[in-house]
Amino acid sequence: MGSLLLAHKRIKFLIVLCLVFILFFAVRLVQIQVIQANSYKVRAANEMESTRTIPAPRGDITDINGVSFARSVSAINIVVDQTQITDAPRVANFVAPILGLSVAEVQSAISGVKKYSMVYKNAKPAMWDSLTNALASYNSTLDSRHFDQRIIGFFAERGYIREYPSGSLTSSLIGFVREDGVGASGIESSMNSLITGTAGRYSYARGLGAEIPGSQSEIIAAKQGTSVRLTIDRDIQWIASKAIADVVSKSHAANGTVIVMDPKTGAILAHATAPTFDPNNTKKVSQYLMRNPSVQDVYEPGSTGKVMTLAAALEENKITAQSVFSVPYQIKRGGDTFHDHEHHPTQQLTSAGILAVSSNTGTIQIGELLSNNTLYSYLSKFGIGQNTGSGLPGESRGILHPVSQWSGTTAPTVAFGQGYSVTAMQATSVFATIANDGVRVTPTVIAGTTDTSGKFTARNLGKSERVISQSTAETMRKMMEGVVSANGTAPSAAIPGYRVAGKTGTAMRIDPSCGCYSGYTASFIGFAPADKPKYVISVTIQDPKGAHYGGSLGGPVFKEVMTFVLQSEHVAPTGTKLEPVALNASQLRTQKKVEVPSKPSDNKKTEIAQASVKKR
Repeated sequence: MGSLLLAHKRIKFLIVLCLVFILFFAVRLVQIQVIQANSYKVRAANEMESTRTIPAPRGDITDINGVSFARSVSAINIVVDQTQITDAPRVANFVAPILGLSVAEVQSAISGVKKYSMVYKNAKPAMWDSLTNALASYNSTLDSRHFDQRIIGFFAERGYIREYPSGSLTSSLIGFVREDGVGASGIESSMNSLITGTAGRYSYARGLGAEIPGSQSEIIAAKQGTSVRLTIDRDIQWIASKAIADVVSKSHAANGTVIVMDPKTGAILAHATAPTFDPNNTKKVSQYLMRNPSVQDVYEPGSTGKVMTLAAALEENKITAQSVFSVPYQIKRGGDTFHDHEHHPTQQLTSAGILAVSSNTGTIQIGELLSNNTLYSYLSKFGIGQNTGSGLPGESRGILHPVSQWSGTTAPTVAFGQGYSVTAMQATSVFATIANDGVRVTPTVIAGTTDTSGKFTARNLGKSERVISQSTAETMRKMMEGVVSANGTAPSAAIPGYRVAGKTGTAMRIDPSCGCYSGYTASFIGFAPADKPKYVISVTIQDPKGAHYGGSLGGPVFKEVMTFVLQSEHVAPTGTKLEPVALNASQLRTQKKVEVPSKPSDNKKTEIAQASVKKR
């Protein structure tokens, strides 16, 4: 009985042992034939045949409607087995004209003992056809006595070239790729790892140094990179690009930028710069043109920055839109004298009037109702001195010095928009915050991505942050409509049938070559319809020659682009009427609503008198 039990135990043990071995072999079989199949296949092919890489196309970059801005098209690398070349000078003289290269370039590529040498990278298929036809025709004329004079050893290698169908339309935003296929600037660079495809491999048999036709066998398929869909609308982009190029040319400016943004989503519908470059031909393009000025160039905003000072004072209940201030032409602070752009007698202006006529001395007084820390905190909340989160490469944070570094003249300077620096994207975001009822939304140019299976994945919405209350934002919008009125600094930005709000800026410009003030930055940023803003458009023009006012230069560009946007997006004309906000004491008396500041500014007493200030 005991021996029988022992036998049963042995049998069970053997069965378990056999099962373990079978399981081990099964796992190993799955590992070899499924998990590691490709690697073993490649190793086998390497030992038995020659293998080459199959280049993978990069993903497309398109506009919001799927129109291609960047795409990969098939190309051919013409390579040579140098050991098959018997007379390099003769071959070079024959081949060079066909390839459009110099004889010296071809001779250098075909001379030597390498089995693989690149002669022409990313050739069009037609060029390869021309070469093979010419070689076939030449070799067919040789008789048996000159058989050794045949030109052989050239063969084709599959590849891709990057093509930009829209040319310079979006070059500062899209960027371009280097000759090795790696993104060099713009979105091509910042999203390179995602857009880049995964190379495959194929095997082939060789004959006389070249691939034997029909012997190719794919081992691993190449996988196209992920495509990127932008928020950009090509039609709006075209209008914006033409408008900014025209004003930069006419004003002989250094450069200019137009940004069109949806304030609720942060989506950028147009991102135009001038001058620009053709990404299809970058050999002679300077690094200066390759940069993206909307996020890389910083400048002092000037009067467009006044909206933050007034918004802060409104939010802190220091003023109302109809608070009256005594506004002189010049004012002394911290040992320096500040003045308005045009000489004028002392005026009695409301807060709205100070904004409408862009008074520096009036804005300084409003800024003085706030502590330095409070003013600084509001600029920070509006995004000054911070990355916008747009994801564009090389983005600058701008410059906003901490309060501990402020001098006696910093606060008044900051109040009217100088003494700190912004990018065009930051400035646009400030106005988008006011247009979006006081909520700042992260700007973006990426709508989403599409994988190789065609599945589209929308971008994750950026963070949003409340900066000012809805009521403050509404008041600011009404005040900013005065800027576009006949009494404001930008009547040229008005659009018939629509309520428009905005702000001009004409700031002294820092020349980076000397670190000194030289020239001006002219800008206009606005939105429409003012009562329910749909779009924000910023126009920034650097170093214009001659006329340099933001209203006269930027206003017409804004009007042209915004008019097209409103029409193309089918935004109906404004149905509400503007209730004018009093700009001066005389208008207040007429309305029988006279208000005073919550706190006297400096030792100036509030007075009531009729006023008008020349436009800035």
